[in-house]
Amino acid sequence: MLHHSVNLWNLAFYALMVFMATLGLWDVFFGFEENKCSMSYMFEYPEYQKIELPKKLAKRYPAYELYLYGEGSYAEEHKVLPLTGIPVLFLPGNAGSYKQVRSIGSIALRKAEDIDFKYHFDFFSVNFNEELVALYGGSLQKQTKFVHECIKTILKLYKGQEFAPKSVAIIGHSMGGLVARALLTLKNFKQDLINLLVTQATPHVAPVMPLDRFITDFYMTVNNYWILNARQINLTTLSVAGGFRDYQVRSGLTFLPKLSHHTSALSVVSSAVPKTWVSTDHLSIVWCKQLQLTTIRAFFDLIDADTKQITQNPKKKLLVLNHHFIRHPAKHFEENPAIISDLTGTSMWVPVKVSKWTYVAYNESDKIYFTFPLANHRKIYTHVYCQSTMLDTNSWIFGCINSTSMCRQGVDLSWKAELLPTIKSLTLRLQDYPSLSHLVVYVPSIHGSKFVVDCEFFKKETRSIQLPVTHLFSFGLSSRKVILNTSGLFYNIELLNFGQIYQAFKINVVSKCSGAKEEITSIYKLHIPWSYEDSLTIAQVPSSTDISVKLHIAQPDNDSHVALLKMYTSSDCQYEVTVKTSFSQILGQVVRFHGGALPAYVISSILLAYGGQLYSLFSTGHCLEYAAMLDKEAKPYKVDPFVIMVKFLLGYKWFKELWDMLLLPELDAIVLTSQSMCFPLVSLILFLFGTCTAYWGGLLSSTSVRLLSSLWLALKRPSELPKDIKIISPDLPILTTVLILISWTTCGAFAILLTYLYYVFKIVHLQASLTTFKNSQTVNPKHSRRSEKKSNHHKDSAVHHLRLSASDAEDSLCMHSTLINLLTWIVLLSMPSLIYWLKNLRYYFKLNPDPCKPLAFFLIPTMAVLGNTYTTSIKSSKLLKTTSQFPLPLAVGVIAFGSSHLYRVPCFVFIPLLLHALCNFM
Repeated sequence: MLHHSVNLWNLAFYALMVFMATLGLWDVFFGFEENKCSMSYMFEYPEYQKIELPKKLAKRYPAYELYLYGEGSYAEEHKVLPLTGIPVLFLPGNAGSYKQVRSIGSIALRKAEDIDFKYHFDFFSVNFNEELVALYGGSLQKQTKFVHECIKTILKLYKGQEFAPKSVAIIGHSMGGLVARALLTLKNFKQDLINLLVTQATPHVAPVMPLDRFITDFYMTVNNYWILNARQINLTTLSVAGGFRDYQVRSGLTFLPKLSHHTSALSVVSSAVPKTWVSTDHLSIVWCKQLQLTTIRAFFDLIDADTKQITQNPKKKLLVLNHHFIRHPAKHFEENPAIISDLTGTSMWVPVKVSKWTYVAYNESDKIYFTFPLANHRKIYTHVYCQSTMLDTNSWIFGCINSTSMCRQGVDLSWKAELLPTIKSLTLRLQDYPSLSHLVVYVPSIHGSKFVVDCEFFKKETRSIQLPVTHLFSFGLSSRKVILNTSGLFYNIELLNFGQIYQAFKINVVSKCSGAKEEITSIYKLHIPWSYEDSLTIAQVPSSTDISVKLHIAQPDNDSHVALLKMYTSSDCQYEVTVKTSFSQILGQVVRFHGGALPAYVISSILLAYGGQLYSLFSTGHCLEYAAMLDKEAKPYKVDPFVIMVKFLLGYKWFKELWDMLLLPELDAIVLTSQSMCFPLVSLILFLFGTCTAYWGGLLSSTSVRLLSSLWLALKRPSELPKDIKIISPDLPILTTVLILISWTTCGAFAILLTYLYYVFKIVHLQASLTTFKNSQTVNPKHSRRSEKKSNHHKDSAVHHLRLSASDAEDSLCMHSTLINLLTWIVLLSMPSLIYWLKNLRYYFKLNPDPCKPLAFFLIPTMAVLGNTYTTSIKSSKLLKTTSQFPLPLAVGVIAFGSSHLYRVPCFVFIPLLLHALCNFM
């Protein structure tokens, strides 16, 4: 067990690791913007009408159901089937409820009411019994097959209607989105049954926590199918991520793979979605009013007026999704917009010859066209920028071709504008429009409204400013700064050398304004050109504004674009932009991208300490305490160099062929590299965090055993140390058989937990016996010494009837302390399937498939034997030296093959435990 005297340097190191880990965890769980999502409300009482399924189907899937969402009169009318609308199927995710459909269903109903039910959507939702499919993958295939049956059932509800649908749209939240993608892998599934797939916070790339092989196999099947059949898959798919507020599913996992021949997929972060511009957490993404409004607007724009169903035209689908989710021009969607517009009617034409112009419109009685001749400006400037604070959807900026002062028709440039929270803006490169003679800005006649229109011509080099980011290891002690002195409206700050996920910065923008009478708003937009993960910050100037800068997706190797901070500024203000490295956010990125691998590093550290204890027992006859051995043996240089060397050798063809010949799985480090997730020194950081966790975990388990033994002594009479050590007690075979039967007939994780509790009970009993012995030694030291000598005499004279001395008991407790830590992690990693089994116990008594059953079959007898194992019974074993050498290569194996596949880790732990148990007999 852990001694009270702990090396102060080690304690300081472990405390430092706790502090660093706390910084990283704080950044992940609290270091983001406040929730700016508006709550979506139902205007009438929501109702969920259960759809009757065929009896065979209901019997095959007793835990699953299908519902139709409705409110008020709509719900009453649709209690009598068939239906007449456009079917949309909502699939909840991990532990998700079918009732989560109400937010988007209610908004769609209100939108349909606004257009007098010319079109309307029928929202269906599947009840998956709130299964924990992110933790247990055994039911994912079952859910996929049930959804297929639901789609066929839904389409039958429209049979005989004039505009009967032939397909459904699917909205999948979290793992529900993955289940929707998995439909295409079913043998009898017709791709035409789905016309659109929208996923919300769905981890498409890999599971968040790969806790069993069923999850990883499911992912591999789905992703391989989509990659290999990309040319045949014409399903338009939109994936929306929540941003940094979603700490359950990081946004990098939600991006669908980009394939050159698969252009019907879009991936975007909610903070970049026009008219949304907020980050959402994992649950609020289904009720965030801004995002759901955007989704419903897109759905209504997707309707084909002829069929009164969602269009089958893939080009139109992508145009609509791009319009609403990528770049909104502040105009209503039009499939074929009129490029040439008539500029007629009673209006004033006002020529503007200056390079910078501002017009404040208030209660305008006449329409005004402001014309900017481009001929002279082309000689001096490269670009023109215009913005308007009037956020209506009418055309507002045009280009005249070969005109003198006015034109009857103009090129509508409004479609190239971009909508922002407080303005709509347009930037044009003049050389791209050589045929334009004039730029025309239209100001409509308005009453009671006030808005501002600005235009300016500029040279690109005066508005593009390079700002190299600070070095990763500057730890925020140094900074770089630029000052914007010119009175421009728009600036591009190029963030040089920024493109990796381990980089994180804090940008501070200080604005100082002169002569500003009214409140001025500036917009700072972080633009990431290689992925749609932009974020906006709105600041009231003058002010000091902090912006967090970090990535969800690393810059691809073949991409040369530069990340930009786009600043929409006021000409009356001066701006000072400072960038410096944020150490806490770097640690946050480590936790965010690699926190799931921490259990593997913890177990690797414990295995190294375990191997050291076994070798100490072999060489000296005594077992050192867990904390001392952890400090001595748990060194990263014993593990990392081997993983790095193997990764390097796998780059050679001959070694890769040898690797494949031995049927070895892919190295986890290579998997991380393929996902652009390799941090410098990340393995070292994780190993240090793992060692720290192993230390504090050992302290906790040691303290718990002491407290439980004290409780045992308070409730029971004092125990004595065992007089005869029996490895196989009479009741052990019966207990082992019962536990194996439990694992076979119910749940393997349940049997492992019961065996673990039996093991802990044995150790608590041993601790209580040792405490009783020490207390009696204090009271009667002469008697205790005689007892110890007698015990040692028996140990020497009777090999088959070993007696346990106090020193042997202490050694055994040191060894058991390490074993408890290892077994605790095995139990924790098997808990998800146990929780799933308990939750579904009313439907299924036996968990099938059971990821822990094979492990339980071998681990239960091993743990049962180890519960009766003492150091005195194995120190003379011929197998002990070999056993002590196994934990080191297995610790390497845990990191090499278990950091991204946690379900493999218990297999590596089981091997030395089995050898340890066999030492009792060899």
